Amino acid sequence: MKRAVLILLGALVMSTACGPAHIAPFTPRNREYKPGRYAISEAHGKPVSGSLFSEAAPGYLQDTRAVRAGDIVTIVIDEQADAKGDANTSLSKTTNRNASVTALLGLVPAIRQSHPDIDPEKLIELASKSDFTGEGSTGRNGKLSGNITVKVRDQMPNGDLFIEGTKVVMINNEEYHLYISGLIRPADVGPNNSVASSRVADAQIEFTGRGDIADQVNRGWLTKLLDWLNPF
Repeated sequence: MKRAVLILLGALVMSTACGPAHIAPFTPRNREYKPGRYAISEAHGKPVSGSLFSEAAPGYLQDTRAVRAGDIVTIVIDEQADAKGDANTSLSKTTNRNASVTALLGLVPAIRQSHPDIDPEKLIELASKSDFTGEGSTGRNGKLSGNITVKVRDQMPNGDLFIEGTKVVMINNEEYHLYISGLIRPADVGPNNSVASSRVADAQIEFTGRGDIADQVNRGWLTKLLDWLNPF
C-alpha cells in the first residue's frame, strides 16, 4: 500500500515538473531561415593562400559598420510627407444683342396696324449674362517613424549596398508588418551602424497590418459591390 502511494506521488511530481499547462494545445514554432548571400562565402572573399586576412571579413582594427553582403545595419525610419495645393478660377461674361426691322417687303405697316403693341424697331432684343466661380483645395500628410534592422543583400559594382528586411510584430490578434528595401552608401552608415531612411535610394517602405483591427476598418465585400454598382 505504501509502495503504491509513493509511486502515485512520484508520478504527480514528475507531471508538475514538465511546466505549466497551456490553455490550448501549444506547438512551438520552428522557423527555417534561409541565410542568403554572404561575402565571406564568395570565392573572392576567401583568404589568399598563406594569409590570415580576407577582404570579406573586417580586420581586428576595423570598425563594425556594415560594408559587405551579409552584414547587419539599422535603418532609422523618419518619413514625413506634407503636400497642399489650392486652385481658384473666376469667369464672367455679359452679352447684349438688339435687332430692328424697318422694312420687310412692305409688311411693316401691316404689322403695326394689326399688332400695335409690337414695335418693329425693337423686334429682337437679347441679353445674356453668365458667371462662373470655382475654388478647390487638396492636401495630404503622413508620418512614419521607427527602427528596423536589416541585412545587406548584395553589393553593387560601385560599392553601394542593397538592403532589405522585414519586421513582424504580433500583438494579441493583430499582426503588423514593416518592410524596407533600397540602396545605401557605406559612407552614410553612422558610427552606431545606422542609416537614416532619407538616405536610402530607391527606397520602398511599407507598413501594413492585418487582424481584428484591420477587419473592422475595411469595408465588407457587399458594401464594395454596392458602391461599385452605384452610378451616383
